[in-house]
Amino acid sequence: MDYLNQAFLPEIIITELVFQVYRSGILTQEQRKQIKNLFLYHNLSEEDTTAINRLLHAIRRGWLKVV
Repeated sequence: MDYLNQAFLPEIIITELVFQVYRSGILTQEQRKQIKNLFLYHNLSEEDTTAINRLLHAIRRGWLKVV
């Protein structure tokens, strides 16, 4: 059962991370590290990758700030 929970962990983390960033309008250094670690150590789904790409797009457009 632990393996099953670990399989869903990245999706839950990404969903929560995206929500926090959009709610605050700011991507912190800690959140950037989390995103980096998710990409490096987890096999992300297309949906997760799309959510992160949308965050990066919003940052490039100036809709979100990086601190």
